Amino acid sequence: MWTQRLMWIAWPAFLVAAVLEMVVFALVDPSDLHWFGAPLALSREAIYTLAFFVFWGATIASSALTTLLSMSPFEVNRCPVLPDERPPECVRGNNSCG
Repeated sequence: MWTQRLMWIAWPAFLVAAVLEMVVFALVDPSDLHWFGAPLALSREAIYTLAFFVFWGATIASSALTTLLSMSPFEVNRCPVLPDERPPECVRGNNSCG
């Protein structure tokens, strides 16, 4: 189940990061970028790569938040411990233990 959710998060984020990369660098020349007033001492390819991973990280965070918010309360609050191995305070009627 977690592998499927990871793909729900990572794959759309990858596609959006790729589109963002194309749009941004169609409008911005990497050699014109400055960091705190100084030009970046990186090659164009390095800037493209770093920007892609920044875009991908931001869109992964967005997709992960969407996936988290789409989970039912039961999925979020269920007890991950098997019924036989649960501690005494994790009773069956308690919503946090399922």
